[in-house]
Amino acid sequence: MKRTKVIDALQVLPQRGSGEGAMICVKGWVRSKRDSKGIFFIALNDGSTIKNIQIVGDDAKFPEETVKRITTGACLCVEGKLVESPAAGQTSEIQATAIEILGDCDNTYPLQKKGASWEYLRTVAHLRPRTNTFGAILRIRHNMAMAIHTYFHEHGYFYFHTPLITASDCEGAGNMFQVTTKNLYDLKKDEQGKILYNDDFFGEQTSLTVSGQLEGELGATALGAIYTFGPTFRAENSNTPRHLAEFWMIEPEVAFLDQEELMDLEEDFIKYCVRWALDNCKDDLEFLNKMIDKSLIERLEGVLKETFVRLPYTEGINILQEAVKNGKKFEFPCNWGDDLASEHERYLVEEHFKKPVIMTDYPRSFKSFYMKQNEETSDGGSVGYKGAVAPGPTMQGTDVLFPSIGEIIGGSVREESYDKLLAEVERREMDLTHLTWYLDTRKYGSCPHAGFGLGFERLILFVTGMQNIRDVIPFPRTPGNAQF
Repeated sequence: MKRTKVIDALQVLPQRGSGEGAMICVKGWVRSKRDSKGIFFIALNDGSTIKNIQIVGDDAKFPEETVKRITTGACLCVEGKLVESPAAGQTSEIQATAIEILGDCDNTYPLQKKGASWEYLRTVAHLRPRTNTFGAILRIRHNMAMAIHTYFHEHGYFYFHTPLITASDCEGAGNMFQVTTKNLYDLKKDEQGKILYNDDFFGEQTSLTVSGQLEGELGATALGAIYTFGPTFRAENSNTPRHLAEFWMIEPEVAFLDQEELMDLEEDFIKYCVRWALDNCKDDLEFLNKMIDKSLIERLEGVLKETFVRLPYTEGINILQEAVKNGKKFEFPCNWGDDLASEHERYLVEEHFKKPVIMTDYPRSFKSFYMKQNEETSDGGSVGYKGAVAPGPTMQGTDVLFPSIGEIIGGSVREESYDKLLAEVERREMDLTHLTWYLDTRKYGSCPHAGFGLGFERLILFVTGMQNIRDVIPFPRTPGNAQF
């Protein structure tokens, strides 16, 4: 008999009596089993939905050994009659006529019915997708990926594949994983002790990418509007609930886009993704709203109703300093020129404005070299978004700050002037060796352009209500952990 997915089996009887008595076959894993007066009840799930289908069987009609082998985690093939269920909360159940055990599961199975901590579940990441919570998270993760591709396709963007192995450091921070085929116990070095890479696979030092942005900009200057969506890698020793060593990034780059239009894109895109989740992940969101975060759906719906605040960095600093004067205590300083900490971003979003914020015009001192600089004033300050005046040089950054998360998008207008970009590279004493191709785009038909990067896992954190980024990716890679 052809297999029916659980999600489909539960929809066979959408109305009372419809499809009653149909013989079907379902396959899946036992979530739980209980016995009552010679009748056994199995909650079976195949991953297609958060909901289980109930299997009802008569002990007398099945071999005792078979019934004994039906334990939590076992994999079954069940054939039986689909009938309307008298139990609350489910439309239908299956009266079993045949049960085949496809895979036994002994009592060492680590996902018994009792609850387990998030920390423990990370130690069994090869099995945790079978839990209700992680099944819901992974189905939502799939839907968010579909939302991303659909949004950009519908808006005329081209999916652009950028390399994972690169000789360039987009962020200039040096936190990169090296790629090599060299024998690390016998490295060739020059007279100054520097490692020689001329005998390595690529003939030069290469690393895993921290961002596809620089190559993405090349695509934008040829195709007009592109987006990348793939894994990126950061060798930062950051053991926080917001950082991973391997994560996925969405990075659109668009020609002829200014700062105002970039912020419009950021807001529209993220609202589209949230709306997609509410429209396509109803059952999983309701489960997470009940079990993980009771304000989750309300918060998601709130994002759709609100217009994002557009806030120059300088004004944000003034708000934070006023809060300190009024007794608010922050762990980190918030003076002009400081890179805002998550606590500052969340204060602005959750307490002051109570809605998402797009912060603009950051100080040049802690932003990337490729960002477009605002017009400088005679006293060394600058004039930015809608005439906002800052006491020092600023860049046209556009970072989106979200409740519960802090920064969820980092974006900017890119500097299109060859002379200004070269001057910034030299001011920062960056190695030009691997940037000549990038600078070429400013020599050969340069154009105004802009883009942003969105950490996929941070989006999933927000949409699911989870608190740790290690719990929204199947197999987290963090300092000291590369299991599975």
